[in-house]
Formats: sequence, structure tokens, C-alpha cells
Amino acid sequence: MAGTCAFCGKTTSLTGEHVLGKWLSRIGLDLDPVAHVKGPLNRIGQEVGVTPPFTRTVRDVCGPCNNGWMSDLEAVAKRVLTPVILGEPTRLDGADLGAIAAWMQKTTLVAMLISSEDERAAGYGLPSSEYRALYEQRELMEPLPASQFWVAHYTGEQRFASTWVTPLTVTVDGLPEAEVPHAYAMTLVLGQLVLHGLRFTAPSMAVTVTTARDLPQIWPVTGDVAWPSGDVIGDDDFVAMAAGKEFGVAETHLSLRPWTPATELARSELFGTVIELPTICGKHAAHYPARLAQEAVRGARHGFMVSCDCDITYLIKTDTGGARCNAADSAEVIERLYDELPGEELVIEDANGTFVYKLIEDR
Repeated sequence: MAGTCAFCGKTTSLTGEHVLGKWLSRIGLDLDPVAHVKGPLNRIGQEVGVTPPFTRTVRDVCGPCNNGWMSDLEAVAKRVLTPVILGEPTRLDGADLGAIAAWMQKTTLVAMLISSEDERAAGYGLPSSEYRALYEQRELMEPLPASQFWVAHYTGEQRFASTWVTPLTVTVDGLPEAEVPHAYAMTLVLGQLVLHGLRFTAPSMAVTVTTARDLPQIWPVTGDVAWPSGDVIGDDDFVAMAAGKEFGVAETHLSLRPWTPATELARSELFGTVIELPTICGKHAAHYPARLAQEAVRGARHGFMVSCDCDITYLIKTDTGGARCNAADSAEVIERLYDELPGEELVIEDANGTFVYKLIEDR
């Protein structure tokens, strides 16, 4: 199949490049079929099939790239990371860490190619310059400049193999958010391994970054790294970390935050006595009484169920920070989660109809 390679830019025959290396299917991990999902962070993931893990490929890479420098990175990752993925204590040699960080960056870039050309043209993806830049420095076997990477021990149960990319922006206190992101966070889970990285695509905006957790840094290299060490990452920890909410900067009056167009839904709007809340399907809106928002500002917490025309039911919680979707699934699943919320069930009856919710209590 002829086309343009995403990395070298040459027009030639393209090959199938595994999003996650095929070697991962040979190291003893569970290979039962699993559902694969892709999509923007602030939308419900789009299902792309149920297949055994580590079989997903993209056809945007040429043979010389696939079988050359990218294969070299896979070989280092297989040798170094296999025991980590399987949860075996080990020591990561500092001499290998540049290649591991480059492999992580390459894997992230390939994963973003799962989105269609139309989706990428609409802004869901990473700049094409990232692909070309990594190719141009392929012989270095290290990540792009203005990058940082950390490693962690994953102890959760909800993620077997997962790649997240979150656009980030550097914000100056008191000024509006930038119209385009300045950086992106990369987070990869494989078995018991978490790799977490950051790359500034706008070098002039690069700042000194720390993480809120005690995570061993693998790039820039400071020496060998013992694994496991530092904080462990559970399921809730993973979401906060992958969403780019735990970065700190040394510079005063600056912050590094998730870029809201990619990570947040449109703001709710008030229509009389009803608040319209955009749903994460990206197509519809749900409604709830404005009275709940007024109570939430005063410290009350609520939970309720709403549905949209996609036949998706949502569990919504309100607090002083606003209304947030905590889960989206079938009505049966969401009803069970709602029933598990601690607190008294109450009813509001007005001209808009009957609305059932819970006043959530602390356990």
C-alpha cells in the first residue's frame, strides 16, 4: 500500500506497525480478547473492536522506519522492560534509559495514528512535526528535547494496556488560557509498568517541571533506577496523573495545566430554573434543577442519573467545583452505582417535572 510515512515523510509502500510491540504478546501476559477504545479525553471512547491485546496496527509507517530504527527501540524495550511489566524487581541501567524514553515517545506517536485522517485534521492528534523530529534524531536513541520521563509501579486493576495523551498549556496567573497547547503529557500502562512523560512542543514555553508524586525520573538520566521504587499508582491515581493534573513548575506566577478544549466539556448553561449540562457523548445535553447547583455552592453534594439520546445513562455528581460526569454506561450499571451512593434520596417536583437525586453523605 503506497502512502506517506508519518515519520520520514517519504512516499513509499507502507507497512503495518504495531501500536504496542508484538513482543508483548510473548512475555507471559494475559492474551484473552479485550475491547479496544480510542477517542478524545472529554468524550466517551469510540469502540474499535474486541481482539487479543497487542495486535492493533496502523498503516502509516514505511518498511525502513518500521524495520530499522523503530525496531531497534523495540529491542531495547523488550530487554529492559519485560521484567518490569511482569512485576519483577530489577534495576534499570542508566545507559538504557534514553532509548526507553525514546521508545515511549515513539509508542505514543504511533498510538495517536489510530485516529482517522479526518480526526487528525480536526485537531485530534499530535503535530506532524513531532514525528519528523523524532525521525531526524533517530540515531541518538533518546527522546526529543524539552522532554521529561518518569517510571512508576501500577497496582490497579482496571488497565491492562493503555496509552493516554493530554495536551497541556503554560498559564500565566491572571491571563487567559492560550489558544493552542504548549506541551503534551504521555502516560502508558503495561502490566505493572507505568511510564509517564512530558514534551514541550513550544520550546520557548518550556519550564522546569516536577510531579506531585514521588516517581523515579528516567529522563534526563540521573543514574540507574531501582524498580519498584517511589509511589505506587492505583486506578484513581492513574486518572489524575494521566490527565496532566499533577505537574508543578518552579517559576512563580506560572502553572502547567491540561488544555481545557481537549479535557473539559463546554460549560453548563442556566435556562430559567434548569441547568443544561453537555454530555460526554459530544452530541447531546442533560438537564437538572438549578437549585442543586445553588446548594452545591454552599457545600452540599448531590448524585443523580440522567440519560441522552444515545441511550447512554450518566451518573452526575455536584459539589462546590460544579457538576461532573462520574460514569457513563448502561442504565442497569449506572442505577447500581447510584444505589451505592451514601445518602438520602430526595425528590424535586416543579413545572419541569419530577427529579430524583441523592444528598450525598460522608461515610
